[in-house]
This record gives sequence, structure tokens and C-alpha cells, in this order.
Amino acid sequence: MKRVKRRYLALQVDSDGVPSQKELMDAIWNAVAKLYGEVGASQTSLSLIEYYAEKKVAVIRTAHATVNLVRASLASITAVAGKETAVHVLGVSGTIKALRKKFL
Repeated sequence: MKRVKRRYLALQVDSDGVPSQKELMDAIWNAVAKLYGEVGASQTSLSLIEYYAEKKVAVIRTAHATVNLVRASLASITAVAGKETAVHVLGVSGTIKALRKKFL
């Protein structure tokens, strides 16, 4: 069985308020499902690794093959929990350690 390669994305959340972890992940999942359907969303293997509410920075993990799908979905997010929001990708890395070193 082949090992699944993963990638980590550092995200900057520009919002009027401070969204909670659950609100942010719900918005990301909904964006992916809206663009690529349930099957596409299940292939991404999305998960929230870290979320710093005070800095509005998050780290998410996804499958290597679906990084571009996730990035396109993040660009389509316009609101989180009813508040106007934009999600920007600060960077992508293969390890959390390198991601923290470069972008956080």
C-alpha cells in the first residue's frame, strides 16, 4: 500500500470578527464541497492542525494531489459565520516544522 503524501497550508484569515475553529473549518469544507462535490471534498482529507485566533492564522493539512483544489476553494470563500471574510494562502510546505519556520 502506498503512503499518502500530505501538504500543509498556512492561511491568513481577513475578517471583521474573529471566527472560531469550527466556523472556519465549516466554511472551508462548504467551499470545497460546493466547487467539487462530496466526492472531491472526501479526496482532499482536510483537517485543521493549528488555529491562532488572535493572529487570525491557521494551518490546515491536505493530500498532496488536491492542493490546487483546496487553494481554489479557499479563494472562493467570501463569508465565515455571516461576516465578510477573505482567506489567503501564505504558503505551502511538506512539513509543519518548515511551514512554521517560513511563514509563521
